[in-house]
Amino acid sequence: MVVNQLMTKEPTTVAATDTLERARSLMEAGGFRRVPVVDDGKLVGILSDHDIRQHAGHLAHTRVDGAMTRRVVTVTPSTMMERAAHLLLKNKVGGLPVVDDNNRVVGIVTTSDILESFVRMLGITEEGVSRIDLALEGGAFEMSSAIQLIAGEIGQVMGAGTYRANWDESQVCYVRVPSADAKRIADMLTEKGFKVLAVHS
Repeated sequence: MVVNQLMTKEPTTVAATDTLERARSLMEAGGFRRVPVVDDGKLVGILSDHDIRQHAGHLAHTRVDGAMTRRVVTVTPSTMMERAAHLLLKNKVGGLPVVDDNNRVVGIVTTSDILESFVRMLGITEEGVSRIDLALEGGAFEMSSAIQLIAGEIGQVMGAGTYRANWDESQVCYVRVPSADAKRIADMLTEKGFKVLAVHS
């Protein structure tokens, strides 16, 4: 999934010469906590509610460029959501402006958008779906074998992937299957020699 699929398109922006009072009004009206700052349509900074609070009592007389952050971490519409999530965590920010090749703001992606993307990718919102976790000791071949066995047994696999509980541990393979089939599939995998770690309903 890429940023363009979940970003807020054509977000509200402010100019560097606007007052913080105007910026705050726009943010309150829109219900958001940060706003890109543009000059001639191009990104020059970002202003957050935290930046505004630092100038409480002087909002009507303080320009946006006196409070904004100038060094902005950005992404493009084609950036993978995983990469955007990494940038949010690394830089400890709640949102990233999305810019095109000309540094023009075309969207904004937030922590909420990132969470929604992972919920979609993992299929968590689907009813009647369970997750089976397997110890992945034989690498990609073992994962492929497990998926083929499951597909042959029930005709479909609703999702699959890998993760590590800790970076120094071996990978865990997860497979999402209909809940009605979960126990039977887990038992079948155990009989075939796979190490089933857990079945999550």
